Amino acid sequence: MSTLSPLNSPLRDTIVEAKCTYEALARDVRRVAAENGELLQTNKSAIAHWVKQTRVPSGQAGQYLAEALSRRLGRVITLKEIGLHPPDSEQPAHGDPVTVVTDLSRADVERRRFLSVAAFTAAGVAMPLLHDHEAVARVLRAREGRSLVGRDDIDVVRQITTAFSAADERLGGGHGLTTVTAYLADTAAPMLRGRFHNEALRREAFGAVAELAYLAGWKHHDLGQEGAAQRYYQVGYQLACEADPHGHAAWMMRSLAHQALKLRQPRHCVDLVEGALRRADGYVDGRTEALLHITHARACAAIGENTSASRALLAAEDALLREDEPQPSFSLLSGPAAGTVASHTAKELTEMGDFPGTEQQHRDALTRWDPVQFRRVHVLTYADLGDSLADQAKADEAIEAWAQALTLMEGLVSDRTHKAIASTRNLLHVYQRRKVPGAVDLARRVHDALAQLA
Repeated sequence: MSTLSPLNSPLRDTIVEAKCTYEALARDVRRVAAENGELLQTNKSAIAHWVKQTRVPSGQAGQYLAEALSRRLGRVITLKEIGLHPPDSEQPAHGDPVTVVTDLSRADVERRRFLSVAAFTAAGVAMPLLHDHEAVARVLRAREGRSLVGRDDIDVVRQITTAFSAADERLGGGHGLTTVTAYLADTAAPMLRGRFHNEALRREAFGAVAELAYLAGWKHHDLGQEGAAQRYYQVGYQLACEADPHGHAAWMMRSLAHQALKLRQPRHCVDLVEGALRRADGYVDGRTEALLHITHARACAAIGENTSASRALLAAEDALLREDEPQPSFSLLSGPAAGTVASHTAKELTEMGDFPGTEQQHRDALTRWDPVQFRRVHVLTYADLGDSLADQAKADEAIEAWAQALTLMEGLVSDRTHKAIASTRNLLHVYQRRKVPGAVDLARRVHDALAQLA
């Protein structure tokens, strides 16, 4: 039986290099864990035990520690570099995206450990900026597939993606996740190893599977499983490059940036979205271009570049008015472009402190999303609307908006909606003390709803 060394010097030296206290590092670890849907109680004593090796990080805590140090130092810190062993579990294949997406989705179905311990990394956001697609493409094109893939095979993949995307919006990311990933592993991804009548059909097949991979990532994102979501977005980007290195690949770059912005990790996001805009220039319709511009606006606002954010916002509005090519299926998966632009404009204005403008954009977004077809969007928008009203001291209206969100949330399997409702509790406590009408009743309803989900 091996014994632990008296001190984990690599970890200690890395913490010293990062110039942070144990307490600050523990706070960073808790934040990274929360981004990945896990509530940890890591404190400065835990960090000290890890350095002294009187204890070792359990579960995913080691990965969260490495990510926290990576963000502090601005470079990738591996588990090995800080004296910790990677999980003994199987790791996904690298390089060939067909193999990667097959292994990833199969692990999802079988709940294998390498996916369950996957953590979102800030460095992973930059993956498309470093990706050498030409090398990957040579591997993919060297294959001699046996089965012949036809139009019907591709159409079925698209139909399944559309059906489960619609269900996702109405019932939440937890609905049908295993079914989606099983189909991706067993049928959709293996299809890409087949033979095609022509290059156009081959590209369509890669595009269809990239969209299904995006949907799997989106479902994980909605469940708060951000590491898994990032893995799917990354492989979706690789597949999209083979299908359409301009519009579709740009869209997947936007997906990675959008996730990072949601997690308040804006590093690399401006570069990523600007790269996406360059790729897509002249290759996408106005609605898709508008969605790229609005993500650019959010990325700029997140790092305080408000002038650039305003310019990007105007570019999004101009692109949205352009009537040209039909919107492609990959960007249609996100719903009506006008509603998405309004929602993201509201988030940008929140970053800039314009709460009346935020309120107006949320109200505009609600008129652009069908309340039945996009129930989850309405929950999140009403919750955000309530927050913007609270920021303006409109307590009565805020309670009304939050109550509407709570009513619509019933039956949704969505971590994002649950967190949005849970975030109202602190203000509701304040409103109860102030005896704001409706605050007591709504606080009780929120408590009961969250207790049922616990």
